Amino acid sequence: MGKNNNNDWKDRLGVMYSTNPDFKYETDEEPEHELLPPQQQKLRLRIEKNGRGGKTVTVISGFIGPQTDMDALARTLKTFCGCGGSAKDGEIIIQGDFRDKLKAKLIQLGYTGTK
Repeated sequence: MGKNNNNDWKDRLGVMYSTNPDFKYETDEEPEHELLPPQQQKLRLRIEKNGRGGKTVTVISGFIGPQTDMDALARTLKTFCGCGGSAKDGEIIIQGDFRDKLKAKLIQLGYTGTK
């Protein structure tokens, strides 16, 4: 049996099955937020150097929506700036000081609450 086999009994440990048609399976994971339209997003841009080996990064916080949408926005912004970055823990991190450039791009994309 390989790791790709979904019928492995070890994966089912601790899972209870119910015949109740109204049963709702609950997990400890937090549900993802529903995506707000760009006009309702209140994004904040800031510069950070601490804990980054002396490198400057632009941090965009305040995004409300699923991780996949935040990843897509991060990819768009990284491509626009021609640099690297990441999207995790509710923040988009772009390598370098691109506050003015990112603010203009976010407003162009419809994010009017950008500061």
